[in-house]
Amino acid sequence: MKLIFIEGPGKKPSIEKYAGKDYKVIATMGHVRDLPSKGINVDIYRNFEPNYQILPDKKKVVENMIEQAKKADEILIATDPDREGEAIAWHVAHILNLNQNDPIRIEFNEISERAVQKGIASPRCINQKLVDAQQARRVLDRLVGYKLSPFLCKKIQNNLSAGRVQSVTLKLVVDRDREIENFVPAEYWTLSATIQGETEKDKVTTFLAANKDKKIKTKAEMDEIVAAINGGTFKAVNVKKSMTASHPSAPFTTSSMQKEAGNKLGMSLKVVTQTAQSLYEGVDLKTGGKLALVSYIRTDSTRISPEAQAMAKDFILEHYGDKYVPEKPRVYKNKKDAQDAHEAIRPISLAKTPESLKDLISKNEYKLYKLIYDRFLASQMADATYNSLSVDFDCAGHKFKTTGRALVFDGYTALYSNEPAAGENEDDETSSKLPNIEKDQEFKHVASKPEQKFTKPPARFTEASLVDAMEKEGIGRPATYTQTVSTISGRKYIEKDGKSLISTELGRKVVDLLVKFFPNIMNIGFTADMEENLDEIEYSGKEWRSVIGEFYAGFEKELKSALGDSSSVEKTPDEVTDIPCEKCGTMMVIKNGKFGKFLACPNFPKCRNTKALENPAEVVAKCPKCGKNVKKLKTKTGKIFYGCEGYPECEFKSWDIPANEKCPNCSEDMTVKIYSASKVTSCPKCNFSRRDKILKEKNKVEDETSKS
Repeated sequence: MKLIFIEGPGKKPSIEKYAGKDYKVIATMGHVRDLPSKGINVDIYRNFEPNYQILPDKKKVVENMIEQAKKADEILIATDPDREGEAIAWHVAHILNLNQNDPIRIEFNEISERAVQKGIASPRCINQKLVDAQQARRVLDRLVGYKLSPFLCKKIQNNLSAGRVQSVTLKLVVDRDREIENFVPAEYWTLSATIQGETEKDKVTTFLAANKDKKIKTKAEMDEIVAAINGGTFKAVNVKKSMTASHPSAPFTTSSMQKEAGNKLGMSLKVVTQTAQSLYEGVDLKTGGKLALVSYIRTDSTRISPEAQAMAKDFILEHYGDKYVPEKPRVYKNKKDAQDAHEAIRPISLAKTPESLKDLISKNEYKLYKLIYDRFLASQMADATYNSLSVDFDCAGHKFKTTGRALVFDGYTALYSNEPAAGENEDDETSSKLPNIEKDQEFKHVASKPEQKFTKPPARFTEASLVDAMEKEGIGRPATYTQTVSTISGRKYIEKDGKSLISTELGRKVVDLLVKFFPNIMNIGFTADMEENLDEIEYSGKEWRSVIGEFYAGFEKELKSALGDSSSVEKTPDEVTDIPCEKCGTMMVIKNGKFGKFLACPNFPKCRNTKALENPAEVVAKCPKCGKNVKKLKTKTGKIFYGCEGYPECEFKSWDIPANEKCPNCSEDMTVKIYSASKVTSCPKCNFSRRDKILKEKNKVEDETSKS
């Protein structure tokens, strides 16, 4: 018997199928040996020696691994093709007493028959540089987290956490929010003029070419310009005609996929990550078992293999024609600090078109797969070309400018557009098509349209734009983006308002305290430099313990200074309830614990009474059957529904909130769905519905009645 060890069980069926009947595949279910969660488990005085132990919940998994290994003729380890996967392979080899210098490690960038069999045919030894790079990252994050978290708990409140990457990511959000709050809008004016040549067809819209350093700031200035050009002649003083090209975007990296899926598909970071993992491990096609659809989804590289480029070229030739094939395969430049360990995210087979799978996979899987598929294919297509025209006009000494372009060849845009969504760039002054204009040609003034505008603050972060900022700043790596954002959200340091991420008061207190005492940890440049130092362990074989030692020397000084400071952040007082303590009679208070809020006696430690905080279900409406309260409830799986408090006498329950009003068409009881900016009242029997806009800033609701 031959064994292949992998991480997750989701890809087991596919790998077993491709490996062949001689191989048995066993999933480690992720890490099997790691630093225990209780205690720091890094010996600072023994050159940062990590104390690795088999994880308690993996003992049975490990016992099975050892038992199966004893019977095996050959053992291969096919954990994920990244640093963390290499470290897991190293731990597996240690547990099974395998020689890591033997060819026991295989890897593949995609779960396809070709890739799996190629991996099996070319095993290698475990790469100690990769392992050490991951060890350094793991030990460093443990030192920072386990030293800073108690400090925060002492200074602010219990059950707080800090981390090398999570805290500086939180600072990005806090800094952006404060920049928005402190932003002072500045007035400025824009002017567009409609002008006409000899015929009605020669109408053109042109824009005042204001100097960016000296915008028109007042209405008086604008009125003066409008008066000067009114009825005047616009002369084309400079005409530039050219053929321009638009290039396709590179295929997806982890962060660009997360950003594009958030912007174009409206997917949350968590949904994108889970869906991408499913596409990589294999989706259940119902009729043919599991099939992996995309290559490895944790990558910061835009590189594409020659085989994938050839696959794209053949597909484009067959389905679009030779015009759509570029003169030579496209190669995209990676960012400076990209690991480039894997290809960009791409479909495994272009024969598996999104449309052919639409009815076989989930809605989210289809949407994300189509996005990945189209982006990859477009990245290997020819440029789109345009006839471009740029004209400078002069009227009464004022400069106006008009630009426009007409599509000559659609190229990659036949499949995928790089253009921003409508309305994203409201100051865009490009016309789609212009008449033929020659130098010195004159146009008469028809109308003016001055507009008052105000400068705007930067936009709040969304999950997608925060990940994009993390990548640009060099904070974290593709495998950690989702986990980092989830952590600061789960700790209530940030919260979501629609798609926007907003820092909470607690999040700001954490950032301010850490910036005060640990300026290096909270410095974005310092964090990015540390990421590069960790990369150097892999690339140049730098000794990982020396990297940790160099960091810890400065960190220890900051820590001693911080712990010696007697100041503390003013703590939010506990909320006093009207529930008396059964032991001493004092009104109990609400505390925050590791597993949420609970009731505690304020006389601690004299009185140690605590108990669970009952969270009464929210009353949302009156029951349409019996008139009692309808409450917001949860199923065992956490799904929200609405039920009557009179149950079991009254069995009313619904996934929607009762509207407590009758349908004007058929008199049926209507229900309500609540969205971020509106609520929809609809009839389950007929097609009547009404959308009510929720206007938070005016604290009122505007009704818009419509029939669907």
